[in-house]
Amino acid sequence: MDTITLTRPDDWHLHLRDGEALRAVVGASAAQFARAIVMPNLRPPVATVAQALAYRQRILEALPAGAAFEPLMTLYLTDNTPADEIRRALDSGGVHAVKLYPAGATTNSDAGVTDLRRTWPVLEAMQACGMPLLVHGEVTDPAVDVFDREAVFIERVLEPLRRDFPALRVVFEHITTRQAAQYVTQAQGPIAATITAHHLLYNRNALFTGGLRPHWYCLPVLKREEHRRALLQAAISGDPRFFLGTDSAPHAARLKEHAAACAGCYTAPHAIELYAAAFEQAGALGRLEAFASFNGPDFYRLPRNTARIVLRRERWTVPESLPFGAEHIVPLAGGETLAWKLADRAS
Repeated sequence: MDTITLTRPDDWHLHLRDGEALRAVVGASAAQFARAIVMPNLRPPVATVAQALAYRQRILEALPAGAAFEPLMTLYLTDNTPADEIRRALDSGGVHAVKLYPAGATTNSDAGVTDLRRTWPVLEAMQACGMPLLVHGEVTDPAVDVFDREAVFIERVLEPLRRDFPALRVVFEHITTRQAAQYVTQAQGPIAATITAHHLLYNRNALFTGGLRPHWYCLPVLKREEHRRALLQAAISGDPRFFLGTDSAPHAARLKEHAAACAGCYTAPHAIELYAAAFEQAGALGRLEAFASFNGPDFYRLPRNTARIVLRRERWTVPESLPFGAEHIVPLAGGETLAWKLADRAS
């Protein structure tokens, strides 16, 4: 097989930042994907519909000329989000989900939820109207090992949440463990999960091969090989609850190569090629289209794309560095060789 033709995929979990950083990275996602669920963890957070629509306009204005890309906006859930904001979000047509960050769980999450009970009126409104809750699934209890935080979150937070709100549509974001994959597979009711390319391709050894490699550091952190294999099996299973979400998270190289490195892997420029590498590794290239192009829009109740993309079998090297405004950024797997390359689109 020398080419793969896919319905144009979407990215169901993307960080675009703002300002100069936004202008530096949005074109890369637009070249790969038709739509993207855009994360709201800016400073200040995108917590209201008015802020989300203003951010959407800034994204559209930052796109390269002629780019066809639709940002799907989200709201940042806080302890003080009013339930009326969900009605405004639904009426806006531009806001498609609400994001739950446990306070302190990841980048710019300090304004996140400290006590889920404070958000119950919002969750009731979301359950009633069918708006998805996107969950960063880690506890922040310092007594819990960083490699166990996702599994503990399922027991302490996710299971009670879904018992209290059984019809709430939930996306368990960027899952990283065997426990999470099993939970989503076996759970009753409306739940789905996104999986990143880096969690399909790498285990935690990648963080330390040849030295400490900060560009492989993300949250949730890479896990053991048994977890990577479980995620890969979930992705290729054909189960429509699993779909593509890159969690591409750009940071300037100096902030990654730092004593307190920022969490996040930048994969936007070569995301679909990384996913193709993972699916080929598993002998399942024929199942990539459903995972990348069908399952996400089906869960979000949006139409599937009609445009097509073509991947060609072509060995090429991921750039070691890319422009990032006045600085530079190091993409994940910079300097490594990939076997597939995005060639063109067919209408």
